[in-house]
Amino acid sequence: MQNLLEELKNTLQSDKRLIIDGKLVKNKIVELALAMDEGLIGLLLTNDAIKKHFFKSVNGVLVFDKVEFQRFVSNKQFLPDSYTAFKNMIGLTTNGEYLTESKEVVLAWPYKDCVLEGGQTKEDQKRKEIFWNETLAPDEVDRLLSPKVLTNFKKYDKDGEQEVIEINDKDNLIIKGNNLLCLSSIAKKYRNKVKLIYIDPPYNTDDDEFKYNDSFTHSTWLTFMKDRLLLAKEFLTHDGFIFIQINDIEYAYLKILCDEIFGRECFKSSICVKMAHLSGPKMAHKEKKIPKVKEHILMYSKNENGSNLNPQYVPVSWDDAFDRYQNFIDKSEDEQNFSKLPIDLADP
Repeated sequence: MQNLLEELKNTLQSDKRLIIDGKLVKNKIVELALAMDEGLIGLLLTNDAIKKHFFKSVNGVLVFDKVEFQRFVSNKQFLPDSYTAFKNMIGLTTNGEYLTESKEVVLAWPYKDCVLEGGQTKEDQKRKEIFWNETLAPDEVDRLLSPKVLTNFKKYDKDGEQEVIEINDKDNLIIKGNNLLCLSSIAKKYRNKVKLIYIDPPYNTDDDEFKYNDSFTHSTWLTFMKDRLLLAKEFLTHDGFIFIQINDIEYAYLKILCDEIFGRECFKSSICVKMAHLSGPKMAHKEKKIPKVKEHILMYSKNENGSNLNPQYVPVSWDDAFDRYQNFIDKSEDEQNFSKLPIDLADP
């Protein structure tokens, strides 16, 4: 093992793509191996010991065993000065691999491989939703996601409703309808052209105060969101961002789903938004449950390194900032007098 390890290290040193700051980068080695990179494969074949260990002859043809190669490179001995059976990182593992390294660990749920139309009107709440399997019913999926004709146009400006003569790129469009069908209908025109997307999807609260279907089962909700987020990603420019507002009920699963669709490396922030004050009806059952006064906005970029933020700040004077903490700093007259009392440190 040790001789093969040194042979592999010495061989890989000749590929500049695998070296950063003078050190071999394990993640890059694994990435190229899994992609069956021609340059890496050719380099490995130049060494007889490596070729014997990681290549198998099948009917006279050498086949690269990328699974065994990945396992070998990920071994703790590939890290220098290792005195423990574990790598120098903390994380969850499955079959000896960290979840961040495993390509097989993903969020799974029933109907994930399906497309759900997901109607959002009150009438749709009573119907039985149909899941079209992408493999078993490709024609139905194509029919569902094919562009639809937009009708009943109305045009408004500062003077009110105007006659619709034409629709051009300078018009701001509000499209009323099922958002999956609407997005798929305009995807060709706006693909890779949208700089920012903000969505406020159903929260899956089983609450009837909304004017659309907001009582999905958990699996149905995940499929509903997956279909729409995949389309939304296509709309974003290279340096685009998406913001998704959600409450506590589905926040955790939505975060994992977005990590899978946009990439964990594209997660930028989780913004906490105050939505209510601790007063009125919110405090009616404070003895039984903690009042909810905030929601979350998940922020993702289209690409890891292609997006730059330009934060803007509102200047606040010292007096304004000080006033916020006045109630923590001010003391009552009794408290001030108590703090001035002499303290006897002698034993009683």
